Amino acid sequence: MADNRGIEQQHLPDLSDPRQRHEQRDVNVWAIGKVGIGLVLTTIASILIVLGVFRFLEVQYKSQPAERPQLIQDARQLPPEPRLVPNEPENLQQMRAAEDQILNGYSWADQQHTQVKIPISQAIDKLLQKGLPSRTEPPAAASTATVPTASGLGPIMQQPGGPLLSALAAGGATK
Repeated sequence: MADNRGIEQQHLPDLSDPRQRHEQRDVNVWAIGKVGIGLVLTTIASILIVLGVFRFLEVQYKSQPAERPQLIQDARQLPPEPRLVPNEPENLQQMRAAEDQILNGYSWADQQHTQVKIPISQAIDKLLQKGLPSRTEPPAAASTATVPTASGLGPIMQQPGGPLLSALAAGGATK
């Protein structure tokens, strides 16, 4: 480490003189050498520790009997009962046939037999003939909304269309 004691007492060089704009003493080589030696020794010690751990684990691994993983052993056996889907393609065909029957067939929609389900193609045709329901009254006007004022209810908000909407509607806009 650099010796900084007594710096107040030393005479500081005059930096206006170009001959004195350099280091007055050399770098402490002994301190840098100690750091380098410590770094090399720490690296060697770390390598030796890691090699020792690897050799220890290798000896333990070789001393254990070789067992096949459980997943490889179970791959040859069927899963325990009940096997819920013994034949997937056949079950998929049956499921799609049941869905087609629901979509393309007639059935009762409720237990009281008051509503009937019709095939989807007929339902679409009837909907096209009848038409979709529409609104008869327009949506509520935006002008009925209350706007805060400068009386402390928050910032003054502009009406939809901006502050110049009334001037534009009255024909006050010029080109």
